[in-house]
Amino acid sequence: MTKPLTKDDYRPDDVTVHRDPVRLNRVIRALRNAGRNVALVPTMGALHAGHRQLIREAQVMQNTVVVVSIFVNPLQFGPNEDLAKYPRQFESDVDICRQERVGIVFAPSAEDMYPKGAQVTVHPGPLGDELEGVVRPGHFAGVLTVVSKLFNIVQPTYAVFGQKDYQQLQLIHRMARDLNFPLDVVGVPTVREYDGLALSSRNAYLSPEERHHAVTLSAALTAGAYVSSQGADAVLKAAHDVLAQTPEVEVDYLELRGVDLGPAPENGDARLLVAARVGATRLIDNIAVLLGEGDEQGE
Repeated sequence: MTKPLTKDDYRPDDVTVHRDPVRLNRVIRALRNAGRNVALVPTMGALHAGHRQLIREAQVMQNTVVVVSIFVNPLQFGPNEDLAKYPRQFESDVDICRQERVGIVFAPSAEDMYPKGAQVTVHPGPLGDELEGVVRPGHFAGVLTVVSKLFNIVQPTYAVFGQKDYQQLQLIHRMARDLNFPLDVVGVPTVREYDGLALSSRNAYLSPEERHHAVTLSAALTAGAYVSSQGADAVLKAAHDVLAQTPEVEVDYLELRGVDLGPAPENGDARLLVAARVGATRLIDNIAVLLGEGDEQGE
C-alpha cells in the first residue's frame, strides 16, 4: 500500500526537489493512485525559453503534475565532448521551474542513475548510426538508456521533448513503441530567437561574432523550405547556397529526409536537417518542408 504524501514529498503550491529515484517513484505512485496524470519534461538543465515552452505544453494536459528532470547524462557524451564544461545552474533552473508551476524537479546524481556495475544499455537500432550518430558514435545509446530509466522511475502519462533534437525525438518515439512504454511521447516545435537561431543551452558558448554566424543555419533551412514546391534538389541547393556564404560555419551534414527520417518522398511531408560547427560549438537545427505541394508549412 502506498504511503500518504507529506509536504516533503509533494507540495501542490510549490516545486518539490527529489534526488532519490526510489523515493520519487513512491511519490509518483501515490499521485497516480490519487488520479493524477504525470507529464515528464527531461532536461540536462541550463533551462531557457525553449524549456519553458516544453513545460507550458505539459501544463495544459488534463489533471497533470509536471515533473522536470535535471540530469547531465554522462552516457551520451563522447570522450572529446563537453561534459565537464556543460552549463550547470541548478538554483536558477529550480527558480524557472517554480515560475512555471512545475510540481516536481528530479535531480539525481550520476551514481543514482548508473549504480556501480551497471552494464545494460538501450541499442537505438540502425537510425542511431546515421546523421548525428555518424559524428557522435554511441550518443543515442546513451540518450535512450537515460530516457528509458526516467520513464521507469517517473512512470509518466506523457513525455515532452523538443523538435530541435529531431532525430532524438524520432528514436524516443520508436523506443516507446518497440519496448511498449505505456505513455504518449509529445514533440513540441522549436523555439527560436528573434533572428531565427534555435534556442539551445550550447548557444551560451558562442562569442558575439560566432552568434552572428550561427544564424546561417536557420537561414539555410528557411531558404530550402521556401522553394520546397520545386522539389528535393531545389531545397538542398538553396540551403547549400546560403551555408556557402558563411565559411565560418563548418557543416557536418545537410540532409533531406522523410518525417520518420527514412528517405524523403518525392511529394509530401519531409524534414530538412543541418548540423555544423561555429567556432568550437556544434549546433543542430531542422525544419519541416512540404515537397512538391506548396511552401514550407512550419513546425
